[in-house]
Amino acid sequence: MSTKIRIGISQGDLNGIGLEVILKTFSDPAMEELCTPVLFSSQKTLSFHRKALGIEESNFHVIKELDQINPKKPNLMSHYEEDVAIDLGKASAVAGKYALLSLNAACEAILNQKLDVLVTGPINKHTMASEGFPFKGHTEYLDRKLGKGAGDALMIMVSDELRIALVTGHVAVNEITPLITADRVMHRLKTFNHSLLQDFGIRKPRIAVLGLNPHAGDLGTIGKEDVTIITPTIQKAFQEGIMAFGPYPADGFFGSGNYKNFDGVLAMYHDQGLVPFKALSFNNGVNFTAGIPVVRTSPDHGTAYDLAGKNQASEASFRQAIYLAIDIFRKRNEYKGLVANPLKITALRKEQ
Repeated sequence: MSTKIRIGISQGDLNGIGLEVILKTFSDPAMEELCTPVLFSSQKTLSFHRKALGIEESNFHVIKELDQINPKKPNLMSHYEEDVAIDLGKASAVAGKYALLSLNAACEAILNQKLDVLVTGPINKHTMASEGFPFKGHTEYLDRKLGKGAGDALMIMVSDELRIALVTGHVAVNEITPLITADRVMHRLKTFNHSLLQDFGIRKPRIAVLGLNPHAGDLGTIGKEDVTIITPTIQKAFQEGIMAFGPYPADGFFGSGNYKNFDGVLAMYHDQGLVPFKALSFNNGVNFTAGIPVVRTSPDHGTAYDLAGKNQASEASFRQAIYLAIDIFRKRNEYKGLVANPLKITALRKEQ
């Protein structure tokens, strides 16, 4: 039991479906055999959601300190005691405050090596916008909190069919083009390639790179960025040992099913990557943050206020987030063992 992976879970927005999908996921006893979950919330908050969903009993073991974790049950780290105003289906500053408290507590436990990986519940970025959260989303926050704060965190959307990473993330459309630089594209390619090796165990990852403009610029007819920035960067990456190809026009690339020929796809901006991803993988996709020392995943959906409290939300994506966090943690440790042994890495290079 002591070797089970300890998963820190932030509760997300109290007025959304985060706690519903968490409760549903861990109502399955089989999950207790896979990991030791630790949810950062409170007894009163969890009880409110449990009653709203018609769940009579909770199987969570309540603790006040992390050294009280029960490895045989899901654990509730009750880190606040006060009554909290919960208004299901409504955005509120109160919900944002307690989402941030939970996220901070889970990250501190990770930093103190009390837990192994992080799985985050969905948040409302607007309600969390405060002095304690001057970020556009989880990825940017985690880059600062768990990484080096140098912009290394990379959003990768993962499903059985696809792995899509983004050159730019939560950025307004009119700010995208100036951010598409050779340095940024190369940095993302290197981070993505390393993650495919380290986190997914792919020995020779093939990465498709999407163009920025319609039809990947049509040889410079529709914008010059694909010709002057993206194509030379792909060529340089290939020369440095990264198997990158493209740039591909995004519409035809997904429409033709060409994405099935690659281990990963690098999109230039948020909707270019997430629209096809969610069209193909919604409800079983996972948001994974590469480029930081800690394994972090989350479901691929938001707070879904329209479903909150109705017992209609699917836990499939959250469950997949748990599975993926466990899998990546194990693969990352295997990779560390591999690269630490010069004989093994030499044999791997000869095999490649």
